[in-house]
Amino acid sequence: MDSGVSELFGGCCRPMGGGNGGALRGRAGSGSGSGGGSSRGRKKNGRHRGGKANNPPYLPPEVSEAGRRWSALKLVNPSQYRFEHLVTQMKWRLQEGRGEAVYQIGVEDNGLLVGLSEEEMRASLKTLRRMAEKVGADITVLREREVDYDSDIPRKITEVLVRKVPDNQQFLDLRVAVLGNVDSGKSTLLGVLTQGELDNGRGRARLNLFRHLHEIQSGRTSSISFEILGFNSKGEVVNYSDSRTAEEICESSSKMITFIDLAGHHKYLKTTIFGLTSYCPDFAMLVVSANTGIAGTTREHLGLAMALKVPFFIVISKVDLCSKATVERTVKQLERILKQPGCNKLPLLVTSDDDAVTAAQQFAQSPNITPIFTLSSVSGDNLDHLKVFLNILPPLTNSKEQEELMQQLTEFQVDEIYTVPEVGTVVGGTLSSGICREGDNLVVGPTDDGKFLQLKVCSMQRNRSACRVLRAGQAATLALGHFDRSLLRKGMVMVSPEMNPTICSVFEAEIVLLFHATTFRKGFQVTVHVGNVRQTAIVEKIHGKDKLRTGEKAVVCFRFIKHPEYLKIGAKLLFREGVTKGIGHVTYIQAITIEENGLDQGLSSDLVTF
Repeated sequence: MDSGVSELFGGCCRPMGGGNGGALRGRAGSGSGSGGGSSRGRKKNGRHRGGKANNPPYLPPEVSEAGRRWSALKLVNPSQYRFEHLVTQMKWRLQEGRGEAVYQIGVEDNGLLVGLSEEEMRASLKTLRRMAEKVGADITVLREREVDYDSDIPRKITEVLVRKVPDNQQFLDLRVAVLGNVDSGKSTLLGVLTQGELDNGRGRARLNLFRHLHEIQSGRTSSISFEILGFNSKGEVVNYSDSRTAEEICESSSKMITFIDLAGHHKYLKTTIFGLTSYCPDFAMLVVSANTGIAGTTREHLGLAMALKVPFFIVISKVDLCSKATVERTVKQLERILKQPGCNKLPLLVTSDDDAVTAAQQFAQSPNITPIFTLSSVSGDNLDHLKVFLNILPPLTNSKEQEELMQQLTEFQVDEIYTVPEVGTVVGGTLSSGICREGDNLVVGPTDDGKFLQLKVCSMQRNRSACRVLRAGQAATLALGHFDRSLLRKGMVMVSPEMNPTICSVFEAEIVLLFHATTFRKGFQVTVHVGNVRQTAIVEKIHGKDKLRTGEKAVVCFRFIKHPEYLKIGAKLLFREGVTKGIGHVTYIQAITIEENGLDQGLSSDLVTF
């Protein structure tokens, strides 16, 4: 763990390294393949062929095998055989990119920015559009740039987004956790994005997001809520404007951003941590108020995102309330924190749509890039930059990794439990692995006495729309009919009966103590967060040491004090108690097998079948 995380929590510790996220994997073939070189300008006869990689007027470096951008020098009047070959390549690239890919027209395979004439570019885009129609996709021109090449004719490079038209609800779905201090404008920003109307300056936009009366009265989020923002195959925003319903948004969208609105007040910190650990967000959006800067829980939320290795970007809100100098001061304050040796981030201030395209592509490729947006939810200033960024933001996993998860046995994390009239018991959560279908028979547990109960999935909804098949990595709600709600709790898992799940009350974890006022000893009680599991545990033993101080690392044995839980070796762990905080990962589980505890088959028939 980077020492910067500890500093954000109030302590300091030794570096342990970091993590990163990737986008696509693979390299394209000859003629329109991904260039392994850089698009950094090179000289020929004393002139540059392109510009510097980080200079905004030019395209960023060509990505290698970790990217999802593809170079194509020229696509002018290809032969039928060549055209079919290009279409096959596009199908593969869209599959790798889970429905989307970015083409760079006018770039050689080795990354040189050569450019095309106006006529050649028009013909190439026409060919690309024909290719997209062939595979059921649309194209959107992201940006064009002129290059300085050895020619009297102006030459251009064009970057094009190819996105598949959705079919059978298999749109690309990214989850974004929204963090930030209380009153920083998180819920208001989400209301503006998802409702399509600007705020009136008094919080009208956020009213649709609140789930409880006391939230409306106080204006403060205390629970976890979900909001959706869609983009169609042409890159246009699809939200609740024009009186759309959630079903219509899902049907019209090729890409869906699910925002997880988390609480900002320190009193609800356990809810915020649960949202970060349980809902497995792909990215985090840290909202900072321009007039207050880094205050309250901002540092703590930033530290949580870094500790859990969730890639994050920053939005500075309420710029309409401040002078330009105040906004610049807040930006510099953030840049100073991000550049600290512990954080080791590279801030990238987004001031145009072109910057937003660059930020989205580089953010997914490098864990050190941190885009920063400055906007207003009242005036709408720079709001479009954030929409462009979210539209182009690629997934962190590719199709191969997705398929590997889908081939495993079914495992669904239970995060929420509801009772719906005329439907019965409903559970909400994320499918960690496998595939779940309507009518599947699963087992849920562990119960307080360590048993697993049989149940049947009656129906499913994803983003508030009915669906028949759920794939690994997707979040959904599952209707369980007349299953007794009192037998369920948050932290349970629903798995395939053949999995023979292992549960435990005692486990070991390699931890780093981020902050503790005195010494951390045997017998200390902490609240442990592992995925969707949240329970108090007692420290049974610290291997090799009698006590721990802030910044120290050790293997610690924990025991849950209430009931056993379903854990996996290698799972990320976060624990807290007051100001005490630490992170780590599970290294050993003292398993209690199904054979020891038994699968409860003595249920009445109305609990087993529906």
